[in-house]
Amino acid sequence: MQDTVKPGRTPRSAPKSPTPLATDAALNQTVYDTLFDAILGGTLPPGAKLAEAQLCAQFGVSRTVVRQALHRLSELHIVHIVPNKGATVAAPTPQEALEVFEARRAVEEAIIKRLAQRISHSELERLRLRLAAEHSALHGQDHARWVMLAGGFHLALAQMAGNTVLLRMLTELLTRCSLIVALYEPPGNAHCEHAEHERLVDLLALRDGEAAARLMGEHLDSLQARLKIQRS
Repeated sequence: MQDTVKPGRTPRSAPKSPTPLATDAALNQTVYDTLFDAILGGTLPPGAKLAEAQLCAQFGVSRTVVRQALHRLSELHIVHIVPNKGATVAAPTPQEALEVFEARRAVEEAIIKRLAQRISHSELERLRLRLAAEHSALHGQDHARWVMLAGGFHLALAQMAGNTVLLRMLTELLTRCSLIVALYEPPGNAHCEHAEHERLVDLLALRDGEAAARLMGEHLDSLQARLKIQRS
């Protein structure tokens, strides 16, 4: 199964003798990855304070390393930094949430139309393996794994579509959507519907890009409707 993309994570290469700059870069990446996963996994909820001194002690790194990692996360709009006050996990406003969903709709409809024209049999098989994993997590009551797989499904479509600009855009939008769901989710599960993922793959197998794009739009509309986002 193809791994999902994490923005800012670089591929691993053969180990080399460490230099001070290389060591700082590795520490920066460790702090970035750990905070990214904690934010998307809900361990650090919207509005949580990210105190530099505490993070330095937790990771055993300098303030420079922590600040660099926080700055990178702020570029994804999942960390909010106020000069002289510090950093917090972003808490999207209702207007920001609606704008993110509008942008995500446009990007994902473009992605699935493009993918329908070029998807291979092996890629369809990989998607069906993802669906089987989703089904297992859903019926096994493994909520955390289900959330991860549901987001990974959308990223997998973007990876297969072969447009790096769309992939980069969707990666940021999915990251921001995770915070929006965490902030506005009502009691119960407001995440993606597994049955709609299955129908999307069926339409890709038929190479029906227009129908797949319509269903993707409805899929995201349904997710948005299940969240308590009040227009300002």
